[in-house]
Amino acid sequence: MPLRRSVMKKTASLFSVPYLLWLLLFVVAPVLMLLYQSFFDISGNFTLDNYGTFFSSWTYLRMSFNSVLYAAIITLVTLLISYPTAYLLTRLKHKQLWLMLVILPTWVNLLLKAYAFMGIFGQQGGINAFLGFFGIAPMQILFTDFSFIFVASYIEIPFMILPIFNALDDLDENIVNASKDLGANDWQTFTKIIFPLSLNGVRSGVQSVFIPSLSLFMLTRLIGGNRVITLGTAIEQHFLTTQNWGMGATIGVVLIVTMIAIMWLTKERRQ
Repeated sequence: MPLRRSVMKKTASLFSVPYLLWLLLFVVAPVLMLLYQSFFDISGNFTLDNYGTFFSSWTYLRMSFNSVLYAAIITLVTLLISYPTAYLLTRLKHKQLWLMLVILPTWVNLLLKAYAFMGIFGQQGGINAFLGFFGIAPMQILFTDFSFIFVASYIEIPFMILPIFNALDDLDENIVNASKDLGANDWQTFTKIIFPLSLNGVRSGVQSVFIPSLSLFMLTRLIGGNRVITLGTAIEQHFLTTQNWGMGATIGVVLIVTMIAIMWLTKERRQ
């Protein structure tokens, strides 16, 4: 028996090698390179000014505020839509099939979806054509905060629905039935039993939506028309336009720290 356990441990360790290599090469190494680059200016000289500039510049602080604000709005919108949707899906007969249909849009390339919405929201797009039937003049929908939040929320909704669906689907129906047997109405059952027990799914959904939304940059250009300025946009500008890789890396480090903080704040708290 001890020999068998030793063999199993060695086999498990062997299988973990590819994962550890992947983690080292594509997670740890890039973060370390980003951290290293953040201590150099545009001329390649070692400096701490990048961090000083970031935290003392109103422009970067405003970008940080915008990034958090837009991410929070997108997360709230997706949560308000996703929770009722996930709850409804768990009550359907062929729930796994309906869930797959909800997730299907994630199989479509993000760039294709962005261009599709550019056509829908454009001056000659489907929405303005529909409004034209009622005699309403074409409206500027594209390149607005509304269009950016709408498209970003649409893209992120499946990532919010999936963890909430899994949490709700794993609920023990006996607990819900017991609540009703003890005299609780539907609202009390939901607020006291169903929602608290599904909070782990909500936390996972918030992490899955809020964290990526902090660093959106392609949608800010294609859908927001550069009217929506976030830290993701600034990183793109510094790496591809100004060639100030040190400042871009500094913003990236700040984003990573922010994401870690969000993960810590939304993690499960054990009583």
